Amino acid sequence: MKTAIPWSPDCDRHQAIRVAYAGDFSCCCGVSGVKGGLWRVVQEIRFSSSLKRRSVLIVPDVMYDPSMSLKRSLAGVIPDDKISLLSDRYEVIGDLAVLDIPAGLEAYQDDIALALISKRKNIRTVLRKSGKIEGAGRLAAFEVLIGSNTITEHHECGYRYRMDVAKVFFNSRLGTERMRVAAQVRPGERVLVPFCGVGPFVVPAAARGASVVAVDQNPDAIRWLFQNLVLNRVFGQVRAVRDDAFRIPRFVEPGFDRVIVPTPYGSDRILAILTGMTKKGGNIHFYTFKPEDEIGSLMESFGDNGLTCTASHKCGSVAPGICRYVFDLVKE
Repeated sequence: MKTAIPWSPDCDRHQAIRVAYAGDFSCCCGVSGVKGGLWRVVQEIRFSSSLKRRSVLIVPDVMYDPSMSLKRSLAGVIPDDKISLLSDRYEVIGDLAVLDIPAGLEAYQDDIALALISKRKNIRTVLRKSGKIEGAGRLAAFEVLIGSNTITEHHECGYRYRMDVAKVFFNSRLGTERMRVAAQVRPGERVLVPFCGVGPFVVPAAARGASVVAVDQNPDAIRWLFQNLVLNRVFGQVRAVRDDAFRIPRFVEPGFDRVIVPTPYGSDRILAILTGMTKKGGNIHFYTFKPEDEIGSLMESFGDNGLTCTASHKCGSVAPGICRYVFDLVKE
């Protein structure tokens, strides 16, 4: 793995990545130590089958001030005429950080990753998003900048979600929104969650006493969902189905009290199908991606289809001029 070379006060060559055993490390200049103290050890998780060695990245804790933004941390590393391209935003999922490296900063991506991992002590792997979210599985392509393992466990409001971010879709920025919806769930409700992923809408609803049907056509998402149901002790309250959400009427009985719809981009037509699965007076939490000038006509369409909107708000922007919205709907 190519990395920005960490600074070592006792190494003329300024190189500090070599061999470690159980957290101890040795520098190329002969300096050695243990995990912690002046140095922080970040496992690269590369194993030698014969020696069972682990390569590590030695990060000097004094290299960056954790309170600084990424831009300020990298001032003097990235030229002044390019630093404005860098965003201070990144996503954290468990012990992984996901970065967008804009065009023009590719040569500095290792420096950016090193700065980030020095700021966040809980981060062990840094990924660069190298492609847009695509396909029915809503998967993005990633390049590993630091570390080598894309499996993690994310903790959110007392719940645990294990996943491989390279094989499933997960948005950690919706945690507050997920808890808002979960707070409305009542014991005994029948809840339907299409496009369920690894279960961040499913688990809280089940934990509140609902009987949940969770549907996703990504086999990896369903495998991780089963693990997360066990981890969170709600396995007996969820029926997980690997299938296309558009086929739901073929294998699930209608009459749900609540439907939670984290709609993928471009799949708004699912709402008509799910309205038919919802009982009269039932609730639908419908997520969609729209420019602001289309919201008025969308609200009108709800009324035309027998739905009353009781609340709505933005849940973040996903592209210039395009925001994620949620609409809380009641079937008349």
